[in-house]
Order: sequence, then structure tokens, then C-alpha cells
Amino acid sequence: MGTKGKVIKCKAAIAWEAGKPLCIEEVEVAPPKAHEVRIQIIATSLCHTDATVIDSKFEGLAFPVIVGHEAAGIVESIGPGVTNVKPGDKVIPLYAPLCRKCKFCLSPLTNLCGKIRFTCKGKPVYHFFGTSTFSQYTVVSDINLAKIDDDANLERVCLLGCGFSTGYGAAINNAKVTPGSTCAVFGLGGVGLSAVMGCKAAGASR
Repeated sequence: MGTKGKVIKCKAAIAWEAGKPLCIEEVEVAPPKAHEVRIQIIATSLCHTDATVIDSKFEGLAFPVIVGHEAAGIVESIGPGVTNVKPGDKVIPLYAPLCRKCKFCLSPLTNLCGKIRFTCKGKPVYHFFGTSTFSQYTVVSDINLAKIDDDANLERVCLLGCGFSTGYGAAINNAKVTPGSTCAVFGLGGVGLSAVMGCKAAGASR
């Protein structure tokens, strides 16, 4: 029996309040509306930004919330008007573009989307960065997705959603590394190593 158009019940890690541990709960994930996509999260990683939220150091965030923004998954169903992906496609959620309709997305001061597609124990649970990947299923705007190759290893490419793009983009877009440059990268975690890859791709000699 298909799940298209129906509420899906699944597990998710919820931050009920700032500074408290995450709780694994059963949540209800509503079907996608126009220009929305519901995806099954296959792999997600923990970014420092998620830890910052959990440690209550993130200003202006509404609780309860499902965090997570670095993931990869498979499209389960699509809402009306979606043309860029189809059910079965492998995708990476992107946290920069949001719904462009709620008061938060229309404000130049925040990118905390107010869209709600989760409920738990009869209470609404907020989205995080329009992605909320610490859930087995999530709903995102169609502009929040990048379709990837069918043979992509989702456990590896999930890092492209934030860690890799942050470091690689820092070298290419921010530092604007030029051929023959000498570059110094401080810190060689996931972001730092990605910055090194960006420097190499830009033609740095050292």
C-alpha cells in the first residue's frame, strides 16, 4: 500500500527545548503540498551547527525542532507543480533556499522557515533550515533539492550538503583562489579538507 498523499509515521530526533538532549520520538510527517517534496532520509551526518542548536547557543530558534541539514535521501512523493525531481530520485537537501512565502523567508533578517510538516504527540514540531534531516522522512521545498546520480553512495555524498560545500566554496567563492597561489588552511576536519580540495581545483601550486 503506497504512502503517497498520506501521513507517514516514522522516527525522528527532536530537540524539545534548548540545552536538552535529543529525544527519539515517533512523528507524523504530512504529505507534500505544492512545490514540496517528501524524501526518505537514508544518511545524515552531524554538523557543528546542529550541535550548536542542541547546546542552546543558536539565537532565535523555535522549539520543539528537528535539526539536521547535511544528508542524502530518496524522493518518496512530490506535490503539485514539482518538475525537477520525481519519486525514486536520489537527492541532497539544500538548506539555503527556503519556501519564500512565510514571514521568516520574506524577511531579510532570517532564514528560519516557519513551514511545519511535522507533529509529535499532537504538537507541531518546527523545521530547521528547511531540511530537518534528523528524521527518517522530511518535507522540503522543491528548490531545496539537488538531484544526484542514481549510483551515488548516499552515505558518502551526504557530506556535500554542508561540510564539503562550505570548505570548497570558501576557497572558490570567498577566497577566490587563483592559479599558482600559495594557500594556508587552518584546521583539517571535513570543512578544512574540503577547502584544500577547492584550492587544488582552483589551481593553487601549494
